[in-house]
Amino acid sequence: MSFYVYLSGEIHTDWREEIQRGADAAGLDIVFTAPVTDHDASDAAGDHLGKPENGFWRDHQSSKVNAIRTRTMIEQADLVVVRFGDKYKQWNAAFDAGCCAALAKPYITLHSEDIVHPLKEVDAQAQAWCTTTDQVVETLRYVLKA
Repeated sequence: MSFYVYLSGEIHTDWREEIQRGADAAGLDIVFTAPVTDHDASDAAGDHLGKPENGFWRDHQSSKVNAIRTRTMIEQADLVVVRFGDKYKQWNAAFDAGCCAALAKPYITLHSEDIVHPLKEVDAQAQAWCTTTDQVVETLRYVLKA
């Protein structure tokens, strides 16, 4: 039986691939899912619905289309990993973590120590806080093989 893990958050580094490679190397039976990580494609997700009057409404309609994918994959996941990067503020990642908390969906946060304070409420609801992708893989290994 496969374990389903949704990889939420930061899209500018290869952290998802690192976790997938580590899980494969550990022989873990995990199906990984993720949001659309092509920034331009994500921003254009609702463009087929018509040309809005301004940027706010374009973002609004695209965020609703993206939410179909995000909400479905979070609900189907056994566990969610939420990555907060250092370069950008990932409000969407914080929102995903909040959805997990509201759904009683287990989640792990992945971020550096220097942003512990702004993420204290998000981390307080997480089942684990990791600072490296290796720690995430080891947590997954324990959950699946202990």
